[in-house]
Amino acid sequence: MEILSSRAILRPADPDAALRFYRDVLGLAVYREFPGGTVFFLGNGLLEVSAHADSPAPDGAGLRLWLQVRDLAATHAELLAKSARVLREPRREAWGLDEMWIADPDGTRIVVVEVPPEHPIRRDIR
Repeated sequence: MEILSSRAILRPADPDAALRFYRDVLGLAVYREFPGGTVFFLGNGLLEVSAHADSPAPDGAGLRLWLQVRDLAATHAELLAKSARVLREPRREAWGLDEMWIADPDGTRIVVVEVPPEHPIRRDIR
Protein backbone atom coordinates (compact mmCIF):
# COMPACT_ATOMS: atom_id res chain seq x y z
CA MET A 1 0.00 0.00 0.00
CA GLU A 2 1.34 3.42 -0.95
CA ILE A 3 0.03 6.33 1.13
CA LEU A 4 0.02 9.57 -0.87
CA SER A 5 -1.69 11.89 1.60
CA SER A 6 -3.39 11.83 4.97
CA ARG A 7 -5.45 13.99 7.29
CA ALA A 8 -7.28 13.84 10.58
CA ILE A 9 -11.06 14.19 10.21
CA LEU A 10 -13.31 15.66 12.91
CA ARG A 11 -17.08 15.47 12.83
CA PRO A 12 -18.02 17.87 15.63
CA ALA A 13 -21.40 18.22 17.29
CA ASP A 14 -21.24 21.98 16.65
CA PRO A 15 -19.38 22.62 13.37
CA ASP A 16 -19.48 26.41 13.77
CA ALA A 17 -17.89 26.25 17.23
CA ALA A 18 -15.23 23.86 15.93
CA LEU A 19 -14.45 26.11 12.95
CA ARG A 20 -14.12 29.15 15.24
CA PHE A 21 -11.82 27.20 17.57
CA TYR A 22 -9.45 25.87 14.89
CA ARG A 23 -9.53 29.05 12.77
CA ASP A 24 -9.72 31.80 15.40
CA VAL A 25 -8.30 30.33 18.62
CA LEU A 26 -5.56 28.08 17.18
CA GLY A 27 -5.15 30.27 14.09
CA LEU A 28 -4.86 27.40 11.60
CA ALA A 29 -4.70 28.46 7.95
CA VAL A 30 -7.38 27.21 5.57
CA TYR A 31 -6.20 24.73 2.94
CA ARG A 32 -9.58 24.52 1.20
CA GLU A 33 -13.28 24.84 1.84
CA PHE A 34 -16.15 22.78 0.43
CA PRO A 35 -19.90 22.63 1.11
CA GLY A 36 -20.16 21.27 4.64
CA GLY A 37 -16.48 21.37 5.53
CA THR A 38 -13.17 23.15 5.88
CA VAL A 39 -9.69 21.64 5.63
CA PHE A 40 -6.93 23.34 7.64
CA PHE A 41 -3.18 23.12 7.34
CA LEU A 42 -1.87 21.28 10.39
CA GLY A 43 1.90 21.65 10.23
CA ASN A 44 2.95 19.04 7.70
CA GLY A 45 -0.50 17.43 7.80
CA LEU A 46 -4.12 18.41 7.30
CA LEU A 47 -7.16 18.64 9.58
CA GLU A 48 -10.62 18.37 8.03
CA VAL A 49 -13.62 19.62 10.00
CA SER A 50 -16.72 18.35 8.21
CA ALA A 51 -20.39 17.54 8.64
CA HIS A 52 -21.33 17.06 12.27
CA ALA A 53 -21.88 14.38 14.83
CA ASP A 54 -25.23 13.72 16.46
CA SER A 55 -23.66 14.41 19.83
CA PRO A 56 -20.15 15.00 21.14
CA ALA A 57 -18.13 11.82 21.42
CA PRO A 58 -16.96 11.19 24.97
CA ASP A 59 -13.50 12.68 25.39
CA GLY A 60 -13.03 13.12 21.65
CA ALA A 61 -13.54 9.37 21.03
CA GLY A 62 -9.85 8.62 21.42
CA LEU A 63 -8.59 11.08 18.80
CA ARG A 64 -5.65 13.20 19.93
CA LEU A 65 -3.89 15.92 17.98
CA TRP A 66 -0.16 16.64 18.44
CA LEU A 67 0.83 20.21 17.57
CA GLN A 68 4.46 21.33 17.75
CA VAL A 69 5.13 25.02 18.40
CA ARG A 70 8.32 27.10 18.60
CA ASP A 71 7.56 28.76 21.96
CA LEU A 72 5.24 26.95 24.36
CA ALA A 73 5.14 29.78 26.94
CA ALA A 74 4.08 32.31 24.30
CA THR A 75 1.52 29.87 22.87
CA HIS A 76 0.13 29.23 26.34
CA ALA A 77 -0.30 32.98 26.95
CA GLU A 78 -1.91 33.43 23.51
CA LEU A 79 -4.38 30.59 24.06
CA LEU A 80 -5.33 31.86 27.53
CA ALA A 81 -6.00 35.30 26.03
CA LYS A 82 -8.35 33.62 23.52
CA SER A 83 -10.14 31.71 26.31
CA ALA A 84 -8.97 28.29 25.14
CA ARG A 85 -9.72 25.43 27.54
CA VAL A 86 -6.35 24.52 29.04
CA LEU A 87 -6.53 21.06 30.58
CA ARG A 88 -2.94 21.01 31.83
CA GLU A 89 -0.44 23.83 32.15
CA PRO A 90 2.92 23.61 30.31
CA ARG A 91 5.58 21.42 31.91
CA ARG A 92 8.67 19.37 31.05
CA GLU A 93 7.80 15.70 30.68
CA ALA A 94 10.01 12.78 31.75
CA TRP A 95 10.70 12.10 28.04
CA GLY A 96 12.15 15.60 27.66
CA LEU A 97 9.40 17.44 25.75
CA ASP A 98 7.67 20.55 27.02
CA GLU A 99 3.92 19.91 26.77
CA MET A 100 0.55 21.36 27.66
CA TRP A 101 -2.90 19.95 26.96
CA ILE A 102 -5.93 21.84 25.65
CA ALA A 103 -9.35 20.76 24.34
CA ASP A 104 -11.55 21.85 21.47
CA PRO A 105 -15.30 22.55 21.97
CA ASP A 106 -16.16 18.82 21.67
CA GLY A 107 -13.45 17.80 24.16
CA THR A 108 -10.94 16.52 21.60
CA ARG A 109 -7.63 16.59 23.41
CA ILE A 110 -4.75 18.46 21.83
CA VAL A 111 -1.19 18.24 23.09
CA VAL A 112 0.84 21.37 22.33
CA VAL A 113 4.55 20.56 22.32
CA GLU A 114 7.83 22.46 22.26
CA VAL A 115 10.89 20.38 21.47
CA PRO A 116 13.82 21.74 23.52
CA PRO A 117 17.10 22.29 21.63
CA GLU A 118 18.84 19.43 23.47
CA HIS A 119 16.09 16.84 22.76
CA PRO A 120 17.02 13.86 20.52
CA ILE A 121 14.16 14.70 18.10
CA ARG A 122 16.23 17.72 17.03
CA ARG A 123 19.34 15.68 16.23
CA ASP A 124 20.02 14.41 12.74
CA ILE A 125 21.32 10.87 13.33
CA ARG A 126 22.24 10.17 9.70
